[in-house]
Amino acid sequence: MTTAGGVGAAARPAAASRVTRAPVVIRAGLLPWLPVWMALGIGAWFALPDEPGPRIYAACLVLLLAAPALAAAARARAVAGRLDWDRADRLRLVCLALATIVLGFGLSGLRSWSVAAPVLDFRYYGPVEGRVVMVDRSARDRMRLTLDRVALDDVAPERTPERVRVSLFDEGTLPVPGQRVMLSAHLGPPNGPTEPGAFDFRRVAWFERLGAIGYSRAPVLTVEPPRPGGALALHRLRMSMAEAMRQAIGGQEGAVSAALMTGDRSGIEERTNDIMRASNLYHIISISGLHMTMLAGFTYAALRLMGVGLQGLGAIRGQVLHKWAAGGALLASAVYLWLSGGGVATERSFIMVAVMLAAIIADRRAVSLRTVAVAAVVILAAEPEGLTSAGFQMSFAATVALILSQDPWNRHAPAMPWWLRPAAMLLLSSLVASLATTPFAAAHFGRMTQYGMLANLLVVPVVGMVVMPAGVIAAVLAPLGLAQPALWFMGLGTRWMLIVADWVAGFNGAVTVLPAPPTLVVPLMGLGACLVILAPVSPMAGGGLVRLRRLAGGLILLLALVVWLRHERPLVLVSGDGDAVGVMTPLGRALSKPKGGAFAAAEWLEADGDQADQASAAARPFWSGAAFARSATVHLPGTDVALHHLTGKRAASLAADLCRAGAVLVSDQDLRAALGRRPACRLMDRGALRRTGALAIERAPTGYRIVTTAERAGRRAWTGGPHPLKGH
Repeated sequence: MTTAGGVGAAARPAAASRVTRAPVVIRAGLLPWLPVWMALGIGAWFALPDEPGPRIYAACLVLLLAAPALAAAARARAVAGRLDWDRADRLRLVCLALATIVLGFGLSGLRSWSVAAPVLDFRYYGPVEGRVVMVDRSARDRMRLTLDRVALDDVAPERTPERVRVSLFDEGTLPVPGQRVMLSAHLGPPNGPTEPGAFDFRRVAWFERLGAIGYSRAPVLTVEPPRPGGALALHRLRMSMAEAMRQAIGGQEGAVSAALMTGDRSGIEERTNDIMRASNLYHIISISGLHMTMLAGFTYAALRLMGVGLQGLGAIRGQVLHKWAAGGALLASAVYLWLSGGGVATERSFIMVAVMLAAIIADRRAVSLRTVAVAAVVILAAEPEGLTSAGFQMSFAATVALILSQDPWNRHAPAMPWWLRPAAMLLLSSLVASLATTPFAAAHFGRMTQYGMLANLLVVPVVGMVVMPAGVIAAVLAPLGLAQPALWFMGLGTRWMLIVADWVAGFNGAVTVLPAPPTLVVPLMGLGACLVILAPVSPMAGGGLVRLRRLAGGLILLLALVVWLRHERPLVLVSGDGDAVGVMTPLGRALSKPKGGAFAAAEWLEADGDQADQASAAARPFWSGAAFARSATVHLPGTDVALHHLTGKRAASLAADLCRAGAVLVSDQDLRAALGRRPACRLMDRGALRRTGALAIERAPTGYRIVTTAERAGRRAWTGGPHPLKGH
C-alpha cells in the first residue's frame, strides 16, 4: 500500500533512481531525430495548398502545451508505480515527437509572418530610389543592385516593396553598399513558376523580403553618398578587399580567389561559371561547409601546433591547448562569416562548425550525429524555409555521410604513412561528399556530371592544402601589407582549379541532363535516407525495429526512384505571359517560336532533360504558319486538338477565324474584346494567364486536362493569398 503523502517503501528506491536518470532525449539517443521531426512539421506547413488560419495555429498551440503535460503525467504515473516504465517512455517519446513536429509547423508560420512585406502587384516603369544593400551578378551575367528604403513615384508607402532588385544594362560605375541612388527602371512582381509544380521564385523572394524585380537601361545616379559607419560599411570594406584580391592575383583566378574569401562573385565571368558547373566544381566557388570546415580545421591545427611549440619552449604551461585552439578557430570562423558576406549558406555552415568547436571546448566529441543534429535544429528554428533549399539538403547530406565514413577511416588510416594521411583524407572526403550530394543535385539541377568525381579528386585537396591556408595567411598579413606572397600562392591553387575545370568540362558527355522529378521525390529521398541512417540510433529500439526502419527507408528510397522514372512530362506547356508554347513530340519538345519567352523555354527544355537551345527546339517539325500565327495539331486519346499561338498586334484580327469549337487558342494579347465573353474555343490569352499563371495540358483517359500554376501553388502568402496568421 502507498501512503497518502508518497510512494511505498519498496517503491522509493526505484522512484529515486528514475528521477535522477538522464533526460529521455539523451538517454535514448534520440537527439538526431529532433531535426527530422522538426523537418516533418516544416515540410507539412510548406506543402499546404492554402495559408493556415488562426484556428490551425491555435490548435498547434494546444498540442504544443498538451504534449509536455501528457509526458509529465506519464512520468508521474511511472514514478508512482501505476504505469510501467517502458510504456511511459514510449508515450513520452510520442509526445516529444508530436511536440517537435508541431513546433516546426508553428515556427514556419511565425517566420513567414515576421518577413511579411509588400509585394508589387502591377507593372511599374518610372524612377526608383533606394539605398544599395547588395551588388552582385545575375545568372545572365549582368550586374544587379538590391535596394532597400525604396521610394517609387506615385506609389503609396504601404504598397511600396521593402526591397527591390534591378539588373543593369548600363553598368558604368557601380555604386557601393550604403549609397542612396536613383534610376529609371521597369519593375514587376517576382516571377512565378514557368510551369505547374516547378520552382517558385516567389517563395524565395517572400522570405528575402524582395517585393519587386526588374531591369534598367538608364545610368545610376547618386542621391546621397554612403554614411560612415554602420553594418553596410563592413560590406563596403568587403567589396574593396575583393577588388584588391582581384587586382593582386589577376584574371579569373583572382576573381575566384576573391569569391572564396569574400563571397563576392561579381568578377566571375559566365564562361567560368559554365565550366565549373560542367565539371561539378561550382560548389567550390560558393562558400559552404567545405570552406568553413577547411578554414576552421587549418586554424585549429595551426594554433595547436603553435601552442605545442610554445609549450616546448616553456613559454606556456598547464594550458588546455585544444580548447584554446578551438576558441581561436571559432573566432576565425566568425571573421570568415563576416568577410564572406554572411549569406544564408555561409550562416548554416558557421552554425555547424561553431557547434562542433563548442563541443571540443566542452570536452565532447566534435564530429557526431548529435552535433549535426544540434546545428540542424538551430538552423531550422531560425530559418525554416532553408529546409526546401538545395544548399541545406546537400550540406547536411555531405556532413552526415562524412561522419558515417569516420569510423572506417579511423580503422584504416593508421596503416598509411603519416605524410600521406592529409591528402588521403581530403580525397576520401571529396569522394564521400560527392556520392552523398549527387542524388539531391540531380533532382534540383537536372544534371549529372560524368567526370565530376575526377575533377573533385584533383581539386579539393589543392583547395584544402593550398588555397584556403594561403587565404588565411593572406588575411592575417594584409594589415601589415605583406599579403602578396600568400595571394600569389593562393592564385596558383585557383589557377589549377580552373585548368582542371576547363579540361574536365571539355570531355565528351561531361554533362548528362535528366528530366525534372515531381515535387514528391526530394522529400521521399530525405525521409528514406533518414530512416536508413538513424535506424539504430535509439537504444530503446530493438533489433526488429531497427531492421523494420531500414527496410522502410530502403523502400521509400526505391519509391522515390520509381516515381521519378515513371514521371511523364506535360504534353503541352504555356508560359505565364503567353509568349511561348511547347509541345512534346517524339523528337523532343517543339517550341512555337525561336525567340520570345526565352526564360520559360529554357526552363522547359532543362526540365525535359533536353540539351537543345530554343532555336533548335523551334526548328523541330511540328508547327506551321507565320512567326506571329503558329498552328499545330495535337493528338490526344480519342481526339485531335487544333492548337494556335498568336502573338503581337495582329493577334486580335486573326483570332476570330481560328477560335472554333474544340480548338485551343494561346496569345500574349487580350482577346476577349475581339472574341466576346463566351468564345467558341478554349482561350488562353493574356488576361486569362494573368489569373492562372503558366499552364500545362496533360493527357487524360478521354482527351486532356488543364493544370494551372495557380492551382498547384495554392493560396499562400507569396502567391497573393491571405496574409500570414490572418486566415481567409
